[in-house]
Amino acid sequence: MKSAVETLSPTRAKLTVEVPFEELKPSLDAAYQKIAKQINVPGFRRGKVPPAVIDRQVGRGPVLDEAINAVVPQQYMAALQEHDLEPLAQPEIEVTKFEDNESLEFTAEVDIKPDFELPSYEGLEATVEDIEISDSDVDEQVEALRERFGTLVPVERAAAEGDFVTIDLLAAANGEAVEGGEVTGMSYKVGRGGMIDGLDEALVGLSAGDDKTFDSELVGGDLVGEAVQVTVKVTAVQEQQLPEYDDEFAQLASEFDTSEELTADVRERLGRGKRLEQAAAARDAVLEALLEKVEIPLPEVMVTDELNARRQNVEQQLGFAGITMEKYLEDEGQTQEEFEADVERRVRDAVAAQFILDKIAKKEEFGIDQAELSEHLVRRAQQSGQDPQEFANHMFEHNHIPELVQEIMRGKALAQIVESATVKDASGNVVELKNLRPDGTIGEPVEVTDEAADEATDEAKADDEA
Repeated sequence: MKSAVETLSPTRAKLTVEVPFEELKPSLDAAYQKIAKQINVPGFRRGKVPPAVIDRQVGRGPVLDEAINAVVPQQYMAALQEHDLEPLAQPEIEVTKFEDNESLEFTAEVDIKPDFELPSYEGLEATVEDIEISDSDVDEQVEALRERFGTLVPVERAAAEGDFVTIDLLAAANGEAVEGGEVTGMSYKVGRGGMIDGLDEALVGLSAGDDKTFDSELVGGDLVGEAVQVTVKVTAVQEQQLPEYDDEFAQLASEFDTSEELTADVRERLGRGKRLEQAAAARDAVLEALLEKVEIPLPEVMVTDELNARRQNVEQQLGFAGITMEKYLEDEGQTQEEFEADVERRVRDAVAAQFILDKIAKKEEFGIDQAELSEHLVRRAQQSGQDPQEFANHMFEHNHIPELVQEIMRGKALAQIVESATVKDASGNVVELKNLRPDGTIGEPVEVTDEAADEATDEAKADDEA
């Protein structure tokens, strides 16, 4: 086989491959055998029809086509390996020259991973925000804990913010009830928001048995955004009574004896959560610092596909939340153009990060074992709310395991550059990342003793000999 590569762009190549006819012979023999099993010829058993008879009965053309269809993918993969190209998508293949008993020539255009110089990724520096836990943050968590142990008591008065009401809702457009726009006996906390614009304002001041009609817009379904008239009727009003925050409550709601101890624990748990958020911000900052050191050409088709996927995901999430894109942009204080620009920037950074992490993983020669793959499968299943075994079966059946392996390798590459980086908060304090545990606590540094080092060396030698 002869092959040549032409660089069409930093992310697209054209392979020209020439295959001598002699190399087609194994595929031709296989094609004859396959066709022999598919046809019936008097005087010959199925599968035992000679090639000459097949040529007369079926024709030489179908046999050659079958052989070419088998050879081209094999020779394409061989050409990729010869020129050290990593494809990003399916190729566009065209047979440009072929005659019976002569060489086969075809071309393959394909998007490829860009070639770039890997910058130094050890000892990067980045800055993140300070961890701040205000008294109001603690009070908010304490209040939420009290609400978990609160009781609802019926009251004979008009509803006020913070009350729980039982309501019936009916949405109508042009005097006709909207399909799916009727709800009865729903419990709702006044002031909670996030349901129908205008609902909270309408409920305040209504007593059991009262109703009110107001104008709003649908936030879900086929008629999202359509103007409707909503009638809400209150059937019950309840006031939430919260327990006193004292030592008795601390003993009821936790393992602590005093409210002071419980408050301290709440503050500590908030700190652990903030520490994890800071660590995530640190990873992003370190990766951004690395990306700033290199220019990576990006395949526009890949960027476009990722952009479309991101947009679809955002729209889907907004739909689940019952929020229109217009409402989301208004809440975020963004224009549509600003939103699109922000999404594109994030996508381009994400695609560039994939390329650079893949290159680091290849340079460092990372590997993974079965335990790491299993752990990653379980974590991914939990994130998607699926049964781990069903998720794993799906990944294997649809050949998605290589993608999961790539995710693990990128994670190892990112962990290495982050752990070697120096990250400080805005106050100049070094942020501990290497010994940060999944629960947000800081573990003790692992000390490698001489004995442990000797054991590790012996194990490495044994692996090499094996």
